[in-house]
Amino acid sequence: MTNAYIVKGTVMHQRLRPAHHRFRYPVFAVRLRLSALDEIGNAWFGVNRFRLMSVRTGDYGPRDGSPLLPWIRSQLAKAGLPDDGEVWLQTFPRLFGYAFNPVSFWYCHDVNGQLVAVLADVNNTFGEHHAYLLANKNGQPIRNGIALTCVKQLHVSPFCQVAGHYLFRLAERADRMLMRIDYHDADGVLLNTSVSGDMTPLTAATALSALLQQPLLTVSIMLRIHWQALRLLCKKVPFFSKPQPPSSHLTHGQEFHP
Repeated sequence: MTNAYIVKGTVMHQRLRPAHHRFRYPVFAVRLRLSALDEIGNAWFGVNRFRLMSVRTGDYGPRDGSPLLPWIRSQLAKAGLPDDGEVWLQTFPRLFGYAFNPVSFWYCHDVNGQLVAVLADVNNTFGEHHAYLLANKNGQPIRNGIALTCVKQLHVSPFCQVAGHYLFRLAERADRMLMRIDYHDADGVLLNTSVSGDMTPLTAATALSALLQQPLLTVSIMLRIHWQALRLLCKKVPFFSKPQPPSSHLTHGQEFHP
């Protein structure tokens, strides 16, 4: 059984108003089975060890380096959701020790292998983070195309206020993933975003191939964020000051309204 995948695809971002703005970039990520983290690794990729491509558990969840699986299962239990299945973490890895993750996704399954929750773990460029636990109100499995919503809590872009809500829709196949995220403010849809990619087992060969194709991926993510911000300034899109971050780092499922 494969415990890790590499996801090669694209990130798309489109702003609808007051000025149209769109970009699309190639990216790659990794998707890791949390119950098998100690078994994952090769000459190019490692978990909590130095490799040219790596993941540090201290970057996620409680961010203290403690095991991630007990933490996410405790969050599921607090939200009244099944906490007895496999959990997979999809994230941009560290390359040469550096990473910035605008959003990582935790795919949470029940004991029967059905997807019952997705944790969207969001980071901003100010060093703040907030996680949104997405699930159906009744705890039923999340099917492809189902819309899941959550109230926006974290300041992410200075060109958007902390108001309104996100609408998530996913489509999962054995060999491909798609996550669409639309941001709605009081006037309707403001942003369309998506992350998509083909999934193949993470091996030494596939890790090296990704490194050779995009060796500066993680640095370029931060550079592209600032480049797109400059383009928005040139288009005279309104700029909003950063408010205080939310008091909690995680919003539980009962606070969502799918």
